[in-house]
Amino acid sequence: QVDPKDYTFSGLKDETVGRLPGKVAGQQFVIQDCENCSIYIFDHSATITIDDCVNCQIFLGPIKGSVFFRDCKDCKCIVACQQFRTRDCKKLEVFLCCATQPIIESSTGMKFGCFQYYYPELALQFKDAGLSIFNNTWSNIHDFTPVSGENNWGLLPEDAVVQDYVPLPSSEELKAIRISTDATRSIIPITRGRRHKSSDESCLAVFFAGDYTTANARKLIDEMTGKGFQLVQTKEVSMKAEDAHRVFQQCASDFIPLLEKGPVVALEFNGDGAVEGCRSTINDVFSGTKVFVSESKASASQDVDNFYNFADMQMGM
Repeated sequence: QVDPKDYTFSGLKDETVGRLPGKVAGQQFVIQDCENCSIYIFDHSATITIDDCVNCQIFLGPIKGSVFFRDCKDCKCIVACQQFRTRDCKKLEVFLCCATQPIIESSTGMKFGCFQYYYPELALQFKDAGLSIFNNTWSNIHDFTPVSGENNWGLLPEDAVVQDYVPLPSSEELKAIRISTDATRSIIPITRGRRHKSSDESCLAVFFAGDYTTANARKLIDEMTGKGFQLVQTKEVSMKAEDAHRVFQQCASDFIPLLEKGPVVALEFNGDGAVEGCRSTINDVFSGTKVFVSESKASASQDVDNFYNFADMQMGM
């Protein structure tokens, strides 16, 4: 029998509270009427609602469905979810991983950055919540109630440090979790999203389903960002033969047999020389692995558009 009290933080003031991995195990959670609190849910959950919280720091592990902030203000959060919504909120600063387009409504002073966090149990929690680490539209915010001439949301500074917003937990119980907020160890690849691109040259790389798809994608991200290129966006999505023709065009027939194995993982890199850099890295590091890479600077932007237009339709964006 589930006791709702085990899945609720209510009416707390000046406290540090949390749940360890395995303690929420996919249940719903409610956080309400908390003030000046540090709240950490180090587990996956079904849905989470956060109501009437003021000046709190909140970490929420992967949420299979939606997280809904209502009537909150001056909160700093790290959140991973399928759907993100706020209503009647003021001044939330959120490091976000969200599989669908985040929605704000009647909210002002909202700031967003890309989720970055690591602890050993987090990868499995993403899997248990049915979330892909590559599907993150953190910067593609939809304002349901825009006000003419005003902007209700913006992006956090590029060099924003997670720990300055949501510090590591100070309570003995929660200190046992081996957390790293080092951006290079983040379970979610850190993307530029809607930030201004530094170059007019992008490159698309697509890995096909197999035992090492995630590891290969992460390896290419490390290699490319190590050379100074920027990761703009990532996506994990299933493709059919007709999608492959639209995206891969004349080389589609090379890749169609690989699509039956499962979803593809696509990466967009940006920077002068991105295509050459990506092609040479794939040749050096991934010989023997079939990867789609843009052929030339001229075709690359079309590749990126073709793929992400298709992916957005798939995801219902």
